[in-house]
Amino acid sequence: MMEKWLMGVDLGGTTTKLAFISVYGEIQHKWEIPTDISNNGKNITTDIAKAIDSKLEDLGQTKSKLLGIGMGAPGPVNGSTGMIYEAVNLGWKNYPLKDLLEVETSLPAVVENDANIAALGEMWKGAGNGAKDLVCVTLGTGVGGGVIANGELVQGISGAAGEIGHITSVIDNGYPCNCGKTGCLETIASATGIVRLMNEALKSFEGTTILPESFTSKDIFDSAAKGDKLSQAVIDQVAQLLGVALANLANVLNPEKIVIGGGVSKAGETLLKPVRKQFEKFAFPRVAKSTELDIATLGNDAGVIGAAWLVKSTFTE
Repeated sequence: MMEKWLMGVDLGGTTTKLAFISVYGEIQHKWEIPTDISNNGKNITTDIAKAIDSKLEDLGQTKSKLLGIGMGAPGPVNGSTGMIYEAVNLGWKNYPLKDLLEVETSLPAVVENDANIAALGEMWKGAGNGAKDLVCVTLGTGVGGGVIANGELVQGISGAAGEIGHITSVIDNGYPCNCGKTGCLETIASATGIVRLMNEALKSFEGTTILPESFTSKDIFDSAAKGDKLSQAVIDQVAQLLGVALANLANVLNPEKIVIGGGVSKAGETLLKPVRKQFEKFAFPRVAKSTELDIATLGNDAGVIGAAWLVKSTFTE
């Protein structure tokens, strides 16, 4: 019997990542295509279908090689119907993504939120290392998250579980968030939030710093690693607020692992060490001892691998 491949798709605002993945979670072929957000994203599913057909033809394979297609998309998702409740940047509202994928690709499809599939990917083949109780936090332009309990995604009644970036009251008189609230974790612990904190710190700073005149969050972490005291102070502030938020999550969920991913996580121990310190300070003692904090290992592959896991778990007996 021919060994099937799993089709994993990770939809981003600029590019869409695609991969053929074995049932053992090994990437066989991966590539990406531009995401066409014109006309409220109406061409996205058609473009994905064409990209799959073209790649299969290049490899001398037929559609029968694929068990199904899994896809991660931004915004809250109805896990049972595969409908996107809303994806603002794409212009989608109550968008029947699963149904359209199945029509365009002639494959059985399963759809989930993009942060959730990244969590599944890390659980299956990444830093989660098979942990069945896991929280994945992605620190990028925003802050996303996925929660896995006993090996199953926690989706919530309206598909919005895991919105870790919108935990509020992490800072007094907080900054406005794109969600419409103020004081969300995303306004502090995202790449843009960290730069905002530094700009605020510089207004009253009278010492010297090795930061370049124009800087990114990476520059702040790099400067801290070189001993820059202002950069370290800003990172300590971020770590305290992130550590408190993760400790509160862990006190409720008691996960085996908390995995931190996204672009900001590339700072590695420069970020993780102070976050661990704050986490241990604020977590319930038994939780602090039993929960391990780690940096995600799959990088940009987490989404396609997690989408493939969804296919495997949904369409295999």
